[in-house]
Amino acid sequence: MVRRVIIAVLGPVTWHPPGVDPGTWRAALVEDVVDLLATLNEVEPAIAATAADRALAESVAWPSMPVYEVPDLSASAIFAAAAKDGFEQAAAVAGDAPDVPGLLLGKLLRPLTTRPLAVAPADPGPGLLGLAARLPAPDWLPDVDLDSGAVVVLRSAAPRSADVGASPAWRRLRGPADLATLDPAVEGWDTTRALLSAP
Repeated sequence: MVRRVIIAVLGPVTWHPPGVDPGTWRAALVEDVVDLLATLNEVEPAIAATAADRALAESVAWPSMPVYEVPDLSASAIFAAAAKDGFEQAAAVAGDAPDVPGLLLGKLLRPLTTRPLAVAPADPGPGLLGLAARLPAPDWLPDVDLDSGAVVVLRSAAPRSADVGASPAWRRLRGPADLATLDPAVEGWDTTRALLSAP
């Protein structure tokens, strides 16, 4: 069986709802992503963070969940850490998408059966919700992270555009318009939900 890991990327969060502490907001978002990853079947969960965010990553990690301390949040650095840990496939997922469906993350990995790279755009952009690769990652992978990456950039760098598979897009919570799209009827995102409903 192929060893797969989905890694929550603890990146910068540039917006928070009025009246909510920025650090508390950031922690809630990534905690919900981590909690989702911990429940998925046939993949192992992990977190990637720089040294400055190591303590936050440890605070939201489940017992025995790896925390990869990376020099930067580039896809190359994250995939290198996963490859060193013995994984054959890895997906890096934005830590500010607390309500992302688990099924969508499975679809991000699915193209790797026939392609070296797969991508899920952020909707709306810019950037990506997630990026997945067979490991070791292809040497043509450009120097991108989830905030700067784009499907067109990745396909332009590939030997063939078909080498980069696409999966459905999903939102990241980066502004008031994104917040307004949250569906209270959808299960999950419990920590973010509790924070938003606090008096």
